[in-house]
Amino acid sequence: MESLDMNLLDPWNTPFGLAPFDAISNADFAPAMYAALAQARSGMQAIAKRSDAPSFENTIEAQEVAEEPLNQLAAAFYTLASTDSTPLREELQRDFAPKLSAYASAVTSDVALFARIEDLWSRRASLGLSPEQERVLMLTRRDFIRAGAKLTGAEAARMAEIKSRLASLGTSFMQNLLADERDWTLPLQTDDLAGLPDFVLQAAKAAGQEKGLDGPVVTLSRSLIVPFLEFSDRRDLRETAYKAWAARGANGGETDNREIVRETLRLRQEQAALLGYKSFAEFKLETQMAKTPARVRDLLMQVWHPAKARAEADGAILIQMMAEDGLNGPLMAWDWRYYAQKRRRADHDLDEAELKPYLQLDQMIAAAFDCAQRLFGLTFQELSLPLHHKDARVWEVCRDGAHVALFIGDYFARSGKRSGAWCSALQSQRKRPSPRAPIVINVCNFAKPSGGAPALLSFDDARTLFHEFGHALHQMLSDVSYSAVSGTSVARDFVELPSQLYEHWLEVPEVLQKFAIHARTGAAMPDDLLKRMLGAATFDMGFQTVEYIASALVDLSFHETAAPQDPMARQAEVLADIGMPAAIGMRHATPQFAHVFAGDGYSSGYYSYMWSEVMDADAFASFEEAGGPFDLERARALQDNILSRGGSADAQELYVAFRGKLPDATALLHNRGL
Repeated sequence: MESLDMNLLDPWNTPFGLAPFDAISNADFAPAMYAALAQARSGMQAIAKRSDAPSFENTIEAQEVAEEPLNQLAAAFYTLASTDSTPLREELQRDFAPKLSAYASAVTSDVALFARIEDLWSRRASLGLSPEQERVLMLTRRDFIRAGAKLTGAEAARMAEIKSRLASLGTSFMQNLLADERDWTLPLQTDDLAGLPDFVLQAAKAAGQEKGLDGPVVTLSRSLIVPFLEFSDRRDLRETAYKAWAARGANGGETDNREIVRETLRLRQEQAALLGYKSFAEFKLETQMAKTPARVRDLLMQVWHPAKARAEADGAILIQMMAEDGLNGPLMAWDWRYYAQKRRRADHDLDEAELKPYLQLDQMIAAAFDCAQRLFGLTFQELSLPLHHKDARVWEVCRDGAHVALFIGDYFARSGKRSGAWCSALQSQRKRPSPRAPIVINVCNFAKPSGGAPALLSFDDARTLFHEFGHALHQMLSDVSYSAVSGTSVARDFVELPSQLYEHWLEVPEVLQKFAIHARTGAAMPDDLLKRMLGAATFDMGFQTVEYIASALVDLSFHETAAPQDPMARQAEVLADIGMPAAIGMRHATPQFAHVFAGDGYSSGYYSYMWSEVMDADAFASFEEAGGPFDLERARALQDNILSRGGSADAQELYVAFRGKLPDATALLHNRGL
């Protein structure tokens, strides 16, 4: 085992440095991780103990070198754990979480190491640092301080305990949610299929096959349950499915997340107090573009009022439609999507069953690649390499014949895969201390077809694909010296700008005219259908905006005041205060709010999608004001000022360099039809 451990800790001698997924067994990970942690800690201690004067190279760059094997191994393991979880991998996650936290705490509490960083900071004006080096130094120092580097004695020890416990809680939260999603199915008999178009039935059959069941089933994968709620004529089954979806993480027993949420909020409040902040929201937002909870709330409420008014007007129409069907009770959450789909069909002559054959997965991937080629000169060549799962695919990304990146796409839902969609880097771009090209992965949860049929997407699915590819472009086009500021290493309320901006190209008519090809006939989408689809782009936007903002306001409320004793009661209070329509659920109810509780990445930060949307609407308008969506001058400005820069400068500075000014919410309200 020792030789294998060393192989896993050495640079991987594989094509492009890709993790050797075909050569790693689950049994390899624990000894390799323990060895990587020990090696990284030893390397950090060696930096701290150096007798020569601190320099950027021997103190800041050296830290990245010391952690390389650990970061390499962790990227491979967590890719597997999040996309193809097993009981053993979940056990390893629970084991690794406190150990990784303890390592991070040991590093940031190393007095000698922090003293070297402080010495560099005090002498920065005389060191001849580049602007990027000075920013990396500032960010490193800030991260150490925010991690508790200035705490001593009992306070330092308590901070380490808090972070270790939070790491374990976040792991448990995600695993509980995954278990609830994995374990629930709704088998469908012949009488249960009324109203379901063929694409939903085929997805349900494929889900049944994947779970080893004989016949179609509904699962809690969004790509299956949402179309079921949209089309099933069986109101009783829609109610059953919706309630199961809404109850994830709150079913009692071992997988219930509500106590995890309560403890997490309490520990975050204590963490912020130890660092001298009034609230966890104040602590988190200090480093973001928004800066303060008040600015976040102002933006959310500016959009909430017109969104709620639109949703209530739409709800009244849906109630009238229910009455015409002989249903005189209130509009319920399991009714909204069903009647909204009927209304879309009536108002826009748009039927999802008619639309979906034109949105093939392979064609939408090709569309995303083609836009990247036209905007940034990138080309994509599919390769055959060992990957983390047999469904995943990989492409070499080049420009002018030179290697730029490796891009991996893992698109289908399956048991053991975390819900949602995300982008991550198995390897981040950098030039120093040794050059590395990025290896980037997009993960989605689209319904997998059965019997070798082409995978068909909804328009929302296609938008998700473009969104995640926008994140991938941020990683792939990164052109910085240090991985600490590479790609998506930016403020949380700036990171969604490239992804949400890229969604706009999906709605460019010439893109759809080329790539929206019927799966059976090969015919291009008819112009009238294309116009109807794009004309319905803001359909039901009141509902979509309300469910999102409600989640963002609950997240903010949890973190801007004292931690609630009963988070579910706090959630109910927030929803009552804003007048949440009864027939609309939060996009992420608290026990399933992985953005916020499976780690603290979006804690106090779920608002960031809307903050970034203010910018992405304004940014795309700049293309329209110039030569159109494929204006090369604007594309160059986007690459040079945002996509290539990562976090090498302040986010506001980067945006102003691209656009010449900061935006307001006007374009956002216009784009949402509000």
